[in-house]
Amino acid sequence: MNDKKEGTVSQKSAISICWLRRDLRLEDNAALYYALKGEYPVLVLFIFDKNILDRLPKNDARVTFIYKTLEHIKKELQEKGSDLLITYGKPEAVWPDILKEYDVAAVYANHDYEPYARERDDNMAEFLTSEKIAFKTYKDQVIFEKGEILKADKSPYTVFTPFYKQWQAKLNDFYTKTYPTKKYFRNLFQTRKLNIPLLKEMGFDKSDCKFPVLNYKSKLGDYAKERDYPALDGTTHIGLHLRFGTLSIRKAVQDAIDAQSNVWLSELAWREFYMMIIWHFPYAATDSFKKQYDKIKWRNDEAEFKTWCEGNTGYPLVDAGMRQMNETGWMHNRVRMVVASFLSKHLLIDWRWGEAYFAEKLLDYEMASNVGGWQWAAGSGNDAAPYFRVFNPELQTKRFDPKFEYIKHWVPEFGTKKYAQPIVEHTFARERILKVFKEALNS
Repeated sequence: MNDKKEGTVSQKSAISICWLRRDLRLEDNAALYYALKGEYPVLVLFIFDKNILDRLPKNDARVTFIYKTLEHIKKELQEKGSDLLITYGKPEAVWPDILKEYDVAAVYANHDYEPYARERDDNMAEFLTSEKIAFKTYKDQVIFEKGEILKADKSPYTVFTPFYKQWQAKLNDFYTKTYPTKKYFRNLFQTRKLNIPLLKEMGFDKSDCKFPVLNYKSKLGDYAKERDYPALDGTTHIGLHLRFGTLSIRKAVQDAIDAQSNVWLSELAWREFYMMIIWHFPYAATDSFKKQYDKIKWRNDEAEFKTWCEGNTGYPLVDAGMRQMNETGWMHNRVRMVVASFLSKHLLIDWRWGEAYFAEKLLDYEMASNVGGWQWAAGSGNDAAPYFRVFNPELQTKRFDPKFEYIKHWVPEFGTKKYAQPIVEHTFARERILKVFKEALNS
């Protein structure tokens, strides 16, 4: 066995593997840092997971984003005499092949909190342990995880404000300190260039979607003042980068602190709150967090759902948001709340239908936050508004897009005879939802 300090070239020398999933960066990466400080040279791996990809449309732009990011990482590693091993398949089928090719002593990865990821990692831990290979995992995509923020009785918080108070109280420089991976790049496994599967071979088309760039620091000074106005470019657009780990959460939080942007800091904490809800209450990924809400008798009118998806409801703020998402893969945060409330309350369509549509369309889709946001809008989730509080799209427009700038951009026929008539009348819809929800919640 060669010592890692001497540089290893034989594939049959013992190595460690750092398995990237939703942490697509080399800098400030917890698992990579610990792998590089370990006993063996480190080969970095990414698996295009068929269990996930098989559920996606072939033109899914997120796959192109991942692919481009991996190409960049691959180039970085090649400049250091190493490479990125990229495979395609189901992890349970891919790993036995990897073990035939390489003498793997240890596997390093970062935690993921979603139900599928937990099941995958439990299975992989069992398999690797049976092969006498250590599977070491670390916290990376959140500041605090699992049991780090709990009530005095050790139960998880289910309301954001007390969670956030403890989150803030516990936050210090230690938790935002970056992992200095670059200091240990000499311990990367030295290898020949490795092939990469083509997008077409995996059944995907290359997307020409414009992905958001990381220039969020310039937004932080005015974030609290501008974030709710969809006509302004006042939000940070970092959701995609946090979702796939091209931005470290530690850097984002430190930048929020440095800019004294407490509102943005609280938004980052909301993301962690929802992740911990999914961790502690995995049923909430598919069922109402407040279980009595599963008794609601949804109308689930397919024609009305299609009209909502296409942005033709006759409610201009709702339609503008849906068209923005359909065209760009992104929707303004304030408008997301309005369209979600409209679907679940005005149209009485199950929030899961809307959540699934967002999952298909949003570049920055993250299960915990998306499910949490939809359940908040429907009233069935954590910290949700009471069921009798129904967003009025017209009042939201007057408050946040009073000059119709956002609306006119995305709904050019607004104000003309070509624009759709309202699909439902607001007062009627509100009375209907109150009756249906009251019957379900009191049964």
